[in-house]
Amino acid sequence: MSGLFDRWLASLTGGGPEAATGQASVDTAAEAAPTADAEVASSVPAADADSAPAEAAAGARSPRRQAPPVLDTVLAEAVDVARTAITEVAGESEVGAHLGVVAEGTRLVTHSFVCTNPAYRGWHWVAVLARAPRSKKATVCETALLPGADALVSPAWVPWEERLEPGDMGPQDVLPRTEHDPNLDLGLEQVDVHAGDDIDQVPNFEFGLGRARVLSREGIENAAKRWARSDAGPDGEFARKARGQCSTCGFLLPIAGSMRTKFGVCANEWAPFDGRIVALDAGCGAHSETDVQHQSSHTAQAVIDDFAEELDLVDLNRQPEEAHSRG
Repeated sequence: MSGLFDRWLASLTGGGPEAATGQASVDTAAEAAPTADAEVASSVPAADADSAPAEAAAGARSPRRQAPPVLDTVLAEAVDVARTAITEVAGESEVGAHLGVVAEGTRLVTHSFVCTNPAYRGWHWVAVLARAPRSKKATVCETALLPGADALVSPAWVPWEERLEPGDMGPQDVLPRTEHDPNLDLGLEQVDVHAGDDIDQVPNFEFGLGRARVLSREGIENAAKRWARSDAGPDGEFARKARGQCSTCGFLLPIAGSMRTKFGVCANEWAPFDGRIVALDAGCGAHSETDVQHQSSHTAQAVIDDFAEELDLVDLNRQPEEAHSRG
């Protein structure tokens, strides 16, 4: 089999063409190595025979530049064989013009053809051909449909824990436990207090007692950054147009811990952030001390009272001459 798919996968992962054709290059080097060593041995003079083993060992350790594989003439001319193999899989209407042939290794080539299916724009058909030594018959190894540079392909696979974003969870979703979460530190589990025990074992929820893990410094910092960047932060649209800050609003509920100096909870049902964390330097139009001119609750009186006069009702269905005679 050829290294066609290995080479394609290596190009996607950044391995380069050398990673895909490494096996073929090694085989070629293995075949050429005896001849090269024989030439080196024959060219060394007798006087330098003692130094020859050392130089040969140094040359064996030094990397050798691999020669590219030679394009096999018989396989390169077998375009009809490659096309027939592809049409047996895809049909004649799916295979277009011949794009070219590439040498994959010794007596191993890949023919490429245009894919005419409009659903696979930018893709191309390939057929890998090989032949036995001293044989003039081309043999089909494999056929495939591969994407080109401008082909529409699916995005690279991403693990679910990297795909999951805030807000994606549903009511019945459950997240697995993360053993090494940088946002959490090991807490102190609550224990029973007995006479003579150390005072540090007194249960205290504020210090994390009763919880296996608590927020780490990194977790607190990450939460503060998220809250500050939200629409309830100091740079939100409501905060930019507000006349007062949340720190002076009567609806602000303080929170415990080190975050109390930067954030609080909004308790105003008319505010856009009711029940949410808000920055102390944020704000909105529902501030407890913000006031505007109140509108009158009384119905405005008409400037001209048309209802005080008797109205002359005219029947529009009456004939024009009758209406004119009455006038």
